[in-house]
Parts: sequence; structure tokens; C-alpha cells
Amino acid sequence: MSELAWIDAALSGARPQVMGALTRYFRDLDLAEEAFQEACIRALATWPRNGPPRDPAAWLIFVGRNVAIDQVRRRAKQTALPEEDQISDLGDAEAEIADRLDGAHYRDDLLRLLFICCHPDLPATQQIALALRIVSGLSVRQIARAFLVGESAMEQRITRAKAKVAAAAVPFEAPGAVERAERLAAVAAMLYLVFNEGYSAPAVGAEARGALAEEGIRLARLLLRLFPAEPEIMGLLALMLLQHARRPARFDAAGEVVLLEEQDRGLWNRAMIAEGLALVDKAMRHRRPGPYQIQAAIAALHARAPTAAATDWTEIDLLYGTLERIQPSPVVTLNRAVAVAKRKGAEAALAMIEPLGERLAGYFYFFGLKGALLSELGRAGEAREAFGRAIALANSPAEAAHIRMQLDRLMADRVAGPG
Repeated sequence: MSELAWIDAALSGARPQVMGALTRYFRDLDLAEEAFQEACIRALATWPRNGPPRDPAAWLIFVGRNVAIDQVRRRAKQTALPEEDQISDLGDAEAEIADRLDGAHYRDDLLRLLFICCHPDLPATQQIALALRIVSGLSVRQIARAFLVGESAMEQRITRAKAKVAAAAVPFEAPGAVERAERLAAVAAMLYLVFNEGYSAPAVGAEARGALAEEGIRLARLLLRLFPAEPEIMGLLALMLLQHARRPARFDAAGEVVLLEEQDRGLWNRAMIAEGLALVDKAMRHRRPGPYQIQAAIAALHARAPTAAATDWTEIDLLYGTLERIQPSPVVTLNRAVAVAKRKGAEAALAMIEPLGERLAGYFYFFGLKGALLSELGRAGEAREAFGRAIALANSPAEAAHIRMQLDRLMADRVAGPG
């Protein structure tokens, strides 16, 4: 690894804890961000000359804190920052900060930063944008490309999110045990939203969005380091890994969607699957099942099956039934219907999803599944109608193209006749 590559990796890796510490010191997201950026500039100037510090995060916190203090002083027309050579030679100050980072400060600072980003007053889109900007350090341009909006619009979205955080007077003190438990689910949900923004991206022309899935996994790893004994966080990371492992097989060379049962399982990332399966097994040993663990267990059954035909649909049906009890949702029932179709046939699955029509009237996957079930039952006219609704609700050209392919098959069957 080249010198610049090592420095870039060190700066990126240290960002969450440095931003967390600077936010706690100054209670101002903008000031903390400016101070971190200035500290990074000074690192690029001094580290190649003086060598890497013992603890990059401690160095950046020390320099960033002095930069921010200088900015505050300049506003009050007071003394300036010490000279560069004094800052670069941290001495005992760096060691002191490094020792503090090894204790509770790091955990509390980073957790507080995540809590700020997923504040309940913020819409989900602003939560994700703020987390990607503040915690991950993505540029406004990168985030805008990921969400397919203009830079100015994304800049406004992030600015509004910061303003809401400031207006809500969010406390910057270390979160207490009760608050940790209450807000951890919100943090996990926000990270899964980040992941899904990337995972749901089509194969063609969406590299920026696809990278969000990897960022969601990185942040989930960070959260698991904060809560190494929390089974739901293990389940969250396992779910992300097991889903992302299938990405190379989810689209064909033309960018068309490939259904799970038709995917080339040789393309799946086996190292990622192995890590995900180990996390699922470890989480289940705690005997405290939660929604992420159950979804990860379902993904694990797909990952363990050598072929689509070998999938244990009975166990998947049981797991979705458990998920329905823990976290009732029409989408969960819709997913369970797929397992029911495999076990009991299309008629039973169709009867299960028909009552969901009103609540899922704007959901692409409802009409896609309904069309497929009707087609299997030979009800071609109703299937075409359902597929037409699905196309109108498609989230991407690839989804729309997949449904059109189903319609083409229906038309071909109609022309061919019973023979």
C-alpha cells in the first residue's frame, strides 16, 4: 500500500470516532466537521514528513480540537492557534487522548453521533444523508449521485437535517443505559436503510448507489464493535452480508433481474456467506430472537441450499410465521406467501395475499407476486392486469423489464395454445 493510500485509509477509519469526540467537545456538527477536515489537511502535510502517529485518531482529535478552539477564539477576537511545529509534535498529549479513547469515551462518542443522525425528528432520507455525510464522510456530490438528485438539493437536505438537530437541542452528553436500549433499534433501522439504498440499486449506471450497501455493512461492523454481545446487531450484520453476497448473481450481463431460484450460486461471495452464517449461529445461541436475526436465519437457509430445489421452504415458512408474530407487517406476510406457494401451491399463496391488496396497493412486489401466482394457475387475463400494475410501480428499469418478460411469456403461451 502506498503512503498516500495508507494515510487515506487511516483518515477514513478514524473519522467516526474523531467526529464523535469533536461533536461532544463543541456541540456543533458544522464546527466539528470543519475541524476534522482541517486536521486531515494537516495530517497530509505532516505525516509523510514526520511519520505516522502512534494513534491517528488521537492525533486528529488533538489537532481538530485546537483548530476548533482557534475558530471559536477568532470569533471572539482572541489568541491564535499555536504554530504548526507545536501541533505536529503531540508528545504526551497524544498518549493521554489515546488512553481515553481506549475507555468509554470512544463508545459513547460514536454512539451519540449515531443517535444524532437518526434523531426521530428527521425523515428517513435526512437521517441517511446526515449519517453518510457526518459519520461516513461521503461528499455531498457522492451522496447526491447515490440518491439521484442534484448537489444543491442534497446540500439543502443535509443543511435542513443539521438545522433540525440544532433546533431540537439534542443533548451531546454520553447516552445513558436506558437511552442506549431505546435508541439502538432506531440506529439499526437507519443503517439497514443505508444498506437497502445500495442493495436495491440496479446493476447498470448505479455504481454510486451500489457502494451504499458496502457503507451500510461498514457502519454495521462499527456498531457491532460497540455492542459485541448484542444478538440483534449480529443479526443485522449477518443479514446484510448474506444479502450482499448474492449481488454478483442478481443481474445478468444485460442488467436484467435474475430471480433467486435462477441465480448462478457459483457467483455468490462464499467468504461473505461464511461470515454471515457464523454470525447467525452466534446470535441464535443467545436465545433472544429478534426481527434481524430471523431475517438473517431465512437468508442463511437460502445460502446453505446448494440448489434452489434443495431450499428448506418448510423452515422458511416457520421463520416468517415467527417474524409475523414479532413484527406484524403486510410485507412480511407477502414474503411468507412465497414459501407457502412452494409448499402448498399457488392457490394457497394467492388466498393469503388477496386480503393485503388495499394496504399494498402501491407496492411493486405485491403485484409482481400476484401476477406470477395467477399465471401459474392459468388465469392469464388477471395475471396480465396484475403485471401491468407492477410495471407502473416498478422502482427501476430492470424491474419493469423483468415484468415485461413475464408478459411476453404469457403472450407466447397464449399464441402456442394448449399444445
